[in-house]
Amino acid sequence: MQIIYSTHNLSLPQSIATIGFFDGVHLGHQYLIKQLIAEAQKRQLASVVVTFSDHPANIIHNKRIELLTPLEEKLTLLSKENIDYCIVLPFTKELSALSARTFMEQILKKELNVHALYIGYDNRFGHRLSNKEGFEDYVSYGKECGVEIIEAKALLLKEIEISSSLIRNLLKEGNLSLANKLLGRPYTLVGNVTFGKRIGRTLGYPTANIKPAHQQKVIPSDGVYAVSVRLNGSRYRGMLNIGCRPTIKNGKTKTIEVHILDFQREVYQQDIELVFEKYLRKEIEFKDKKALIEQLQKDEETVRHFFENKKQP
Repeated sequence: MQIIYSTHNLSLPQSIATIGFFDGVHLGHQYLIKQLIAEAQKRQLASVVVTFSDHPANIIHNKRIELLTPLEEKLTLLSKENIDYCIVLPFTKELSALSARTFMEQILKKELNVHALYIGYDNRFGHRLSNKEGFEDYVSYGKECGVEIIEAKALLLKEIEISSSLIRNLLKEGNLSLANKLLGRPYTLVGNVTFGKRIGRTLGYPTANIKPAHQQKVIPSDGVYAVSVRLNGSRYRGMLNIGCRPTIKNGKTKTIEVHILDFQREVYQQDIELVFEKYLRKEIEFKDKKALIEQLQKDEETVRHFFENKKQP
């Protein structure tokens, strides 16, 4: 997949495209892209995904939207979908002011040489004042601009309409199992190991404190998780806690801490990736450290049992 960040003096072959923010590159996105690629191959045209560097709400509403996949992660996932080109447009106020018809004519047709456009079942684009427009309007504009409009089939999973916002909410609610199903893979979080107060060591469970690499990345619900840990090219098993450690810290500062099983080395200031495999329980305030340690031992047993019985991909 060739990634293109500027449409200035761009010369692309005739193509079939789809457009969207594609946060999470979830099963619904993947299904749309598969339809796009199949049609492109049938017509012997290039396949193009048009996406944006920033979430539209950040610009239009000055609203900070948490993301399932920041740009770099999103592009990595899209590159696995066998797309020919991915166009990353900077989402600016000027771009947001374009009507759907103008965007189709100036950007898609003139600059990107798009012959046909796949529209997702819930896809809308163009200035917010034109949000009442639907598929029939896009078909009409397309005829005027020379762009064929194709309505993509929607993917339903047990009658669930898959969306990025739904997955974000599921992660925040602690429903990791369904979130992972809709993503088509386990949710991941990349960060850097920072210096902590080494409280875990006094409990027999030394932890690595994680600072997320991206401030806008969705942090799953507080609680304890079974996670896979990717570190320096190797993969380990771990038990993760997200929360305020109420038994130790009186619930004031949220932390992300992972205890890597059967691991002794120092990993300060190293990059780490957490793969969220299973949600175990809510964070609990215990009456004393002894009760906390007893629960940590139970959590460890649960995590080990989970990985021993987990089917390997």
